[in-house]
Amino acid sequence: MKILVTGAAGFIGFHAARTLLDRGETVVGLDNLNAYYDPALKRARLQMLKQYSNFKFIELNIADRAAMETTFRSERFRRVIHLAAQAGVRHSIDHPHVYVESNVTGFLHVLEGCRHNDVEHLVYASTSSVYGAYTNMPFKVQNNVDHPLTLYAATKKANEMMAHSYSTLYRLPTTGLRFFTVYGPWGRPDMALFLFTKNILEGKPIDVFNHGHHRRDFTYVDDIVNGVIAAIDRVATPNPQWDSAKPDPSTSLAPYRLYNIGNAHPVELIDYISILEKKLRKKALKNLLPMQLGDAPDSWADVEALAQDVDYRPTTSVEVGIGHFVDWYLEYYRVAA
Repeated sequence: MKILVTGAAGFIGFHAARTLLDRGETVVGLDNLNAYYDPALKRARLQMLKQYSNFKFIELNIADRAAMETTFRSERFRRVIHLAAQAGVRHSIDHPHVYVESNVTGFLHVLEGCRHNDVEHLVYASTSSVYGAYTNMPFKVQNNVDHPLTLYAATKKANEMMAHSYSTLYRLPTTGLRFFTVYGPWGRPDMALFLFTKNILEGKPIDVFNHGHHRRDFTYVDDIVNGVIAAIDRVATPNPQWDSAKPDPSTSLAPYRLYNIGNAHPVELIDYISILEKKLRKKALKNLLPMQLGDAPDSWADVEALAQDVDYRPTTSVEVGIGHFVDWYLEYYRVAA
């Protein structure tokens, strides 16, 4: 089975591509290797993928319509995992145009490629950020997501709506996955765990927003990838019980599905830092700050729908997951323990 993975040099894309390659799939990876964070890390991930004979890499920007049309037409993908996006909740506050270009226009090109080239199933990344100002925990996919707090979240909600329109008009099976705070080896340098680890080891203070009292549903990357792969294997189908008088946002009469994918066990940030300090055997210098603009106070995923449909079961505790990240970080950056 030939599978397209967009964002293959990114954090989750790299892990997803490697898992698919290990089970014998043919994977074509797309990435534009932009400089949002250190391209050397992206190239290092890519170098590992290139060791597989069943992997092919194409460097391109998903916002390039002509290049995307050519790629879909020539490669004839059977299924697509779309993980490429302009990431970063806070970055979207100062750089809005890149988010529309990548996350909206780029996603349109993916949808069009799938529509015109008989793709069996599209799985795409959404985000827990779509819950925005909603605070009733745990977050369920049936909840209202009409109050995003950042443009990043708004573009991801737009993806969900765009996918539904294509599922309705063209019967394209689509599955959206709302990721909850993914972490682990080969992670993004702009994410909290990476920043905290770097600064603690260098004896620099770490910025702790909301004084560390907000909770996040930190989810280890292997658990996320297991859910992504299970989702791509289960082609979305219509829900014959869907009721237009009482519409369920997570399903449809079209072949459309939305799921939360998280750990389902939120952890307070200050406790997360404490675990990291123990793994590093070094105390953090904490710069305690108020809540940052665009941040939600808490996140907590209800993953029951994904568990029922694809037997999704996250198994990695934050203690184990942070330990794996620290081991990778020390080895990759050649830091003495």
